[in-house]
Amino acid sequence: MQAQNDLPNRADTLRGTLSHYRTCFDVTHYDLMVSVDTLSQTIWGENTITFLSVEDFTTLQIDLFDNMVVSIISCENHTLSYHREFNAIFIDMHRPVQSGERLKLTIKYFGKPIIANNPPWDGGFVWTRSSNNQPWITVSCQGIGASLWWPCKDHLSDEPDSMDIHCQVPKELMCVANGQDRGIDYDTEGRKICHWHVSYPINNYNVSLNIGDYVHFSDTYTSPDGSHLPLDYYVIRGNEHKAEKQFKQVKPMLKCYEEFLGKYPFWNDGYALVETPYAGMEHQGAIAYGNKYKTGYLGSDMSGQNLKFDYIIIHETGHEWWGNSVSAADIADMWIHESFCTYSEAIYVECMHGYDTAMTYVNALRGRVQNKAAIMGPYGINREGHYDMYVKGMLFLNTLRHVVNNDSIWWPTIKSMCDTTFKYSTTDYKNVVAFFNQKTGLTLDPIFEQYVKHYKLPTLEYNIKKTKRGTSTLLRWKADTESFNMPIICIVDGIPHHMNISDQWIRVKSNAPLEFDSKHFYYDLRKVKRTRN
Repeated sequence: MQAQNDLPNRADTLRGTLSHYRTCFDVTHYDLMVSVDTLSQTIWGENTITFLSVEDFTTLQIDLFDNMVVSIISCENHTLSYHREFNAIFIDMHRPVQSGERLKLTIKYFGKPIIANNPPWDGGFVWTRSSNNQPWITVSCQGIGASLWWPCKDHLSDEPDSMDIHCQVPKELMCVANGQDRGIDYDTEGRKICHWHVSYPINNYNVSLNIGDYVHFSDTYTSPDGSHLPLDYYVIRGNEHKAEKQFKQVKPMLKCYEEFLGKYPFWNDGYALVETPYAGMEHQGAIAYGNKYKTGYLGSDMSGQNLKFDYIIIHETGHEWWGNSVSAADIADMWIHESFCTYSEAIYVECMHGYDTAMTYVNALRGRVQNKAAIMGPYGINREGHYDMYVKGMLFLNTLRHVVNNDSIWWPTIKSMCDTTFKYSTTDYKNVVAFFNQKTGLTLDPIFEQYVKHYKLPTLEYNIKKTKRGTSTLLRWKADTESFNMPIICIVDGIPHHMNISDQWIRVKSNAPLEFDSKHFYYDLRKVKRTRN
């Protein structure tokens, strides 16, 4: 694997490691109340954490960035003592907790959360104004962590089974959060308290607040099985007509994804797009949309094919399956979210425009892949892999499809991965590889290891020798993974052959030089002089 440039420190391990202080309890529900002051750019809040103890313990860890102030922590009407270390809070329970107990822990806090300088790539709050000069506040925190603005067990391995979100805002504004709209209450000062309920597991970085002068309109998607999914759209006042036109892409997209990935996974909570001042983010059931009603990515057609679809709608919706339903148990496996989601773009293109167009789409951005660091990060220190996990991940999965070389196996494998096997659950590299091995009947460990754990591509080395009877070509793989083998398609005298190649030389005789398929497989190619093994 590619070594990290900087060594992990104590703060990294506190955040990334599942110590006894975290494994001793399982969060089942968060009930979060947040009040937002648009003038001072501060928040105060209260989170009641319902958890099941799975071990005996006296101390547990909750995470909250150290620039946020804790005012009180309580449980069973007792005020609890605690100490803080970096962004971790170690809470001493008022009594020994026994395995199997279900308790509620309440944390009250306040402060000025980190401001995002370049959202969503740089996490934090965004405080801006919409075109009609109304306050517009949003948040994104993938990578940096939800604990930058609310106290939680900030590790991807533990998702609550459900969640309630209450947000207090000025009466002229609306707060859109995740899941189902449970209505509005008003406090004694006339401020709105918007209540949202998430009835499915949700990973922490997907929890979102979107506050602004929103206008709501709706539509309905009808599944091929006849069931109806509510579609809710929240856009800044004045953008309704542009949104109504742009969001017509949603229903055909959902139909494609349903065919290949299974029904929209959060059916009971509904599907929503929420306009944001940044490009986009996969917030579960409340997808952040900021593509300015343009095609491609902010008007740029990255594939060069003039396909005229809105990249943010297609990509971020793909995350409802990959990342939100099928979730990594450690940020090191964020490639599971991003590689499979980026591949879902190719699925959409193939569904809408056919196989050949999809293959062109897959290969359009291969020049942007750096191959300088692994797409998988190190476990236990809260670090994800390289940004290559997007495009390289898509190219890898397209390669894997053609290694399997049987779409009647490939597509059911992809669908069952997110529609049954890992639905609403967390997983990791090891389980994903085992799943593909089992479903395809192949041993794919060396291929996964090379593309995911190592940064270099496998290199197909070849040596050509011309003879009186034609051409003799020697082939082998050169890779970081021991005993690497992977089939590719070689064109021998005009005929494609799905040929298995290992790290040992094999000889192919032909009348003319071989041609190598680099459209359906992603690898390096190098002509060498043959050397002894």
